[in-house]
Amino acid sequence: MMSSNNSVDLLEDGAFAASKNSWNRYYSNSVVQPLLTDLYQITMAYAYWKSGKIDDHAVFDLFFRTNPFHGEFTIFAGLEECLKFMENFHYSETDIEYLKHALPQGIEEEFFEYLSQLTAKDVTLYALKEGSVAFPRVPLIKVAGPLIIVQLLETTLLTLVNYASLMATNAARYRMVAGRHINLLEFGLRRAQGPDGGLSASKYAYIGGFDGTSNVLAGKLFNIPVKGTHAHAYITSFTGTQELKTRVLAHKETGDKRDLLELAIEHRVQLSKILDISTEESSEGELAAMVSFAIAFPDGFMALVDTYDVKRSGLLNFCAVVLALNDQGFRAVGIRIDSGDLAYLSCLARETFERISEQFKLPWFSKLTIVASNDINEETILSLNEQGHKIDCFGIGTHLVTCQRQPALGCVYKMVEINAQPRIKLSQDVVKVTMPGNKNVFRLYGADGHALIDLLQRVDESPPEVGQKVLCRHPFQESKRAYVIPTHVEPLYDVYWADGRVTQAMPSLEEVRDRVQNSLRTLRQDHKRTLNPTPYKVAVSDNLYNFIHDLWLQNAPIGELS
Repeated sequence: MMSSNNSVDLLEDGAFAASKNSWNRYYSNSVVQPLLTDLYQITMAYAYWKSGKIDDHAVFDLFFRTNPFHGEFTIFAGLEECLKFMENFHYSETDIEYLKHALPQGIEEEFFEYLSQLTAKDVTLYALKEGSVAFPRVPLIKVAGPLIIVQLLETTLLTLVNYASLMATNAARYRMVAGRHINLLEFGLRRAQGPDGGLSASKYAYIGGFDGTSNVLAGKLFNIPVKGTHAHAYITSFTGTQELKTRVLAHKETGDKRDLLELAIEHRVQLSKILDISTEESSEGELAAMVSFAIAFPDGFMALVDTYDVKRSGLLNFCAVVLALNDQGFRAVGIRIDSGDLAYLSCLARETFERISEQFKLPWFSKLTIVASNDINEETILSLNEQGHKIDCFGIGTHLVTCQRQPALGCVYKMVEINAQPRIKLSQDVVKVTMPGNKNVFRLYGADGHALIDLLQRVDESPPEVGQKVLCRHPFQESKRAYVIPTHVEPLYDVYWADGRVTQAMPSLEEVRDRVQNSLRTLRQDHKRTLNPTPYKVAVSDNLYNFIHDLWLQNAPIGELS
C-alpha cells in the first residue's frame, strides 16, 4: 500500500523515526485520570473513610469469566496504560472542587483533604505479561494495597483492560484465519466508537498481529506503519482526460519527460486486444484519475479498480497506467478492490497480471499486490480461503474495531482478601462465585511443549515443580480432577508497580506484538481453531479447592424447612 513516505514496501513503510519512540512511551490519554470512574467508587471511599477503614489492606483480582468470540483464548493487553494511570493518580484542585459539588451534601471537609493527598504509592500491582495468552478466572491483574485506594482504581483499570484485551484478541483471531503471509491493515478509524476508540483500536490491532493502520495519529503516537490509497471520490472527481492539468512525468533515472496519459492510452489499446476488452467500455474519467494519481505517487501507485466495473474498466485502465509508469522507470504497487465478489475478482486480477507479465516480459507485474476491503470479517476470510482467493492484503475496519461479534470482554474486579482474611462472593450462578484469597498462578507445560493447564494456588503454597506430580482440580466440580507431571513450569505473575513506581522495564509495542504470537504458539491447535475449539483447562490446587469450599460453607446461609 502507498504510505506517508511513498515507499512500495508493505511492511516497512510509514513507521515514524525510531527517535520518536518516546511518543509511545510517554503518550497517555489526558482523559485517563481519577475522575474517569463511577460515582459509587467515590461514595464507597467516603463510607470506608467514615467507617475508619483508612488502614485496611485489601487484595482485588481483575479477571474475565468467558473467552470472547466463541473462542478459547484471550490476549491480555492494556497493562502499560494501567501503569501510566498509576503513575499519574492524583486528584487535582479542580477535581476536588468538582467533587464537593457532585457528591451528596454533608461530606466532611477532612475527606476531601484526604483525597487531595491520595496517590498509588502504597499499592502493589501484579500482572501477567502484556501480550500473553490468558484464560477465564485467571486474574490478569492482582492489586494489593490500602482498601480505599485500590477500590478507587477499579473502574479505570477495567476501562483500560477490557477493550484493549478484546481488541487484541479480535486482531489475533483475524491474523490466524488470514495466515502468516497475508498482510492485514486496520481501516477502522471512521467506524470506531469515537476518537479514543479509534486510537486504541489501531494500537491494539497492531499488537494483535495487524501490519499497519490508516490512522495517521496512531502512526505518529505508536510508531505503527501507516497505509492508505485513495477513495472512490478521487476517481469520480474526474469526468474525462481533458481535466488533466498535469500529464508529464520525468523518467526516474534519465529525467526524460513524457506524457503519461499518451503512454497509458497507447498501452490501453494494446491491452484491449490482449485481454479482449473494448476500450469503449472503460471509463475515461477513471483513466484520467489514475494517471493523475500515478503522477503524484509514481513509486507508490495503488488504485481502486471497482469504482465502475473491475473487469471492463478498472483493471484495463490500471494496467495501462502501470505499463506507462514502467516506461518511465517506475513500478506500481497494486490494486484495491472494495466491492463485489472478492474471490472471483482477485483471481481475475491475478490472472490478468500474469498474462501481462508474460506478454511484456515483466516478472514483477505478476506479483502486483491485490488488497481487498469491503466489510470483511472472520467468516469472510474463511470463505475466501475455501474459494482459493488471490488476495495479498485485507483492509479491515468495522468488524475489527467495533468487535461486532462481541462488544465487551466483561472483565470484573473483585475483592478476594481484606486484612489478610479471605473474602468470597457467592451466587446461585456458579460462574459468578469468586475464588477467595491471595493467589499465585502457574502455567504447566506437557511433554509436547504445549501449555497444558493453568494452576491457581494460595500464595503460601510451594510452587509446582518440573517432573513432580501435581493434583489439579476443577474449582467447583468435585469429580473433575487430574494429575499433571509438568515438563516446564512458568510463573505467570510479575510485580509491575510497587513503592510508587513502575518496577519493570516496559516492552516496546513491537515486543508486545511478538509476545502475542509467541504466546499463541504455546497453545495446541485445537485450542485455537475457529470451529468448536477445545477449552483450555484452568485448575486450582487441592489446597485451594478445599479452602474455597470450606469458606463457601462458612458464608452460605443455612436454609430452614417448615
